[in-house]
Amino acid sequence: MNDDARADIEAITAAVKRFALERIAPNATKWDEAGEFPRELYREAAALGLQGLGYPEAYGGTPVSHALRTAVSVTLARFGGSGGVMASLQSHNIGLPPVLRYGRDEVKREAIPPVLRGEKIAALCITEPGGGSDVASLRTTARREGDHYVLNGEKTFITSGVRADWLTVAVRTGESKGASGISMILVPGDAPGISRTRLDKMGWLASDTAHIRFDNVRVPAKYLLAEEGAGFKIIMTNFNGERLAMSAMALGFAQCCYDEALDWSRQRKTFGTALVEKQVIRHKLVDMQMRIRSTEAWLADVSERAEGGKLESDPNLVADVCMLKNHSTQTMQFCADQAVQILGGMGFMRGTKCERIYREVKVMMIGGGAEEIMKELAARQLAL
Repeated sequence: MNDDARADIEAITAAVKRFALERIAPNATKWDEAGEFPRELYREAAALGLQGLGYPEAYGGTPVSHALRTAVSVTLARFGGSGGVMASLQSHNIGLPPVLRYGRDEVKREAIPPVLRGEKIAALCITEPGGGSDVASLRTTARREGDHYVLNGEKTFITSGVRADWLTVAVRTGESKGASGISMILVPGDAPGISRTRLDKMGWLASDTAHIRFDNVRVPAKYLLAEEGAGFKIIMTNFNGERLAMSAMALGFAQCCYDEALDWSRQRKTFGTALVEKQVIRHKLVDMQMRIRSTEAWLADVSERAEGGKLESDPNLVADVCMLKNHSTQTMQFCADQAVQILGGMGFMRGTKCERIYREVKVMMIGGGAEEIMKELAARQLAL
């Protein structure tokens, strides 16, 4: 990375840090209790340029490197301290890429700019009640009727699913079974026949998560992404970017836990001295830093190597992304656990960042591909 690129990252992450400290961190607990954050936050993030990072200028975005996007995700997580806010605020980064890569020009012009301006919300709909990681077995159907597709089925655990204005939906078209019969279609959120149910969760409380039903939902055929049967490849490619982003988030949350634990240990006095003066506490902090620094170095390496489309084409890089996601979320898990332990009773109280992050660990280890799936996919990519 050259000096100009480093300067750009430092300038942008400084602005992101201010946004996280001023708008997210002070309100995270209140938004958790409300079960959502104000829609206005999308516009505020868009005004800062966050929503358009990585998208073409033609649609209102700003083309940037994977390294810069990674740095932004780490910063938002570290100083905002809320996975729920990040999950919904950034849900377009899993909902829009299939549209950008495979949608018709008129569809891209219709759907993408309003989302990047913070006026609309986009979500990705893959998981179904009967299956999570087994994408090839999905059952939601899209039957062609003239110039429309008619959708029937259910999706669950959909981030931003309650409020989304655009739904990028995995469906089964035609008679083909397995992966070959899967397609992707963009669905307007106000289409008749869509019903949504809010789901209660252990973590990510500020993120609306939905169970969505499609009951004879008619969608113009122009919203089909690529061609029928191309959906499985689209989904698998999309997952790589999602996993890299989640790795960055996990690192930021680990750092957030470390920051809070260090600050607490310096202020809290027991038996006449600050906690940090006790060897056992210092060793916990060092153990946290060991994992943080290894994750940081691996993430930087993968982000640099991901440029130029290699994230979709290089088997070794795909394997690294899978392993990195496991490593980074395990780092997050360890740091959250140690931070809660250092804070003691206060770490068990709502309102501390490490308590929130402790509850959010598991969704990070499951979402985007569970640990077990990541290991198997990495093994296949490495031809083991």
